[in-house]
Amino acid sequence: MASKRSKILLGFNHNIKFRGKTYHVQTEDGGRSNPVIKTHIFLGGVILDSVQWPYDDILARSSWRSILKERMKAQHLDEINRVIAGDVASNEG
Repeated sequence: MASKRSKILLGFNHNIKFRGKTYHVQTEDGGRSNPVIKTHIFLGGVILDSVQWPYDDILARSSWRSILKERMKAQHLDEINRVIAGDVASNEG
């Protein structure tokens, strides 16, 4: 018997080269049972920064999936822009 599971939207992954380093930006959906958009910025496998934003405010809407996708895109782009602006510091020389 198949269980009903919350469908999770696929996220986004980008590698951003900045000042000779490659940063990886990853955004993911926590699913209806954990309605949070999470974005991590990695450098060499180490998380430099994380942001998360809840989206339980949209779950009652019929178009919640499309709204969620737009919020995920916006959060992902904001974090990419932070990398490009030099707002994310690495402890490497």
